[in-house]
Amino acid sequence: MIRALKVLFKFILWFLLVTIVWVLAYRFVPPPVTATMILDGHGITKDWMSLSRMDPDMAVAAVAAEDGNFCLHDGFDYTAIREVWRERQSGVRRRGGSTISQQTAKNAFLWQGGGWFRKGLETYFTALIELTWPKRRIVEVYLNIAETGIGTYGVNAGAMRYFDHDASRLSESEAARIAAVLPDPKRRPGRNPSGWTARYGTMIERRMRQIRGSESTACL
Repeated sequence: MIRALKVLFKFILWFLLVTIVWVLAYRFVPPPVTATMILDGHGITKDWMSLSRMDPDMAVAAVAAEDGNFCLHDGFDYTAIREVWRERQSGVRRRGGSTISQQTAKNAFLWQGGGWFRKGLETYFTALIELTWPKRRIVEVYLNIAETGIGTYGVNAGAMRYFDHDASRLSESEAARIAAVLPDPKRRPGRNPSGWTARYGTMIERRMRQIRGSESTACL
């Protein structure tokens, strides 16, 4: 029993050491590749662009679409989590409760898919990046590693794919269209969207105008 406890203690110590160093490294260094990219099997097209070079509309669009309280929470939107829980208890599942911070933690350090084990790791990494990264770095990493199309990662590669120019010259509507693709990039067209995707992009564009310059985007 004592030997087992020693082994467990060493494992926990090494896990903490490795993950903290890993997270601190990504505060300054772009993630070279992610598990999602490797396991997807559709090739990898990506082109990192710093948040300072990226058109400001893109970060606002991501917050408007994915996480309206991004600048206000500590990585977890507890109101959204309660809403999701109530929906699932009633047998309805209309939304997800993940914040941009949680999605960044999952995309940068973990793999896609569910399960309590992965969700527990996601919670740990989310808390860690919120403690060690500024909010701008979190959204910068998110916008550079999120899947924006089949085999396409990051909004810069997405802009080149859909609009034939880089993410430094996005219009408001183009930024909203990329944000509309993010939840389901394999099935939602960024070029000439129609139906629900087009309507969702228009809704995001309206939301962008409402939150731009407010406390919801102050950290950007």
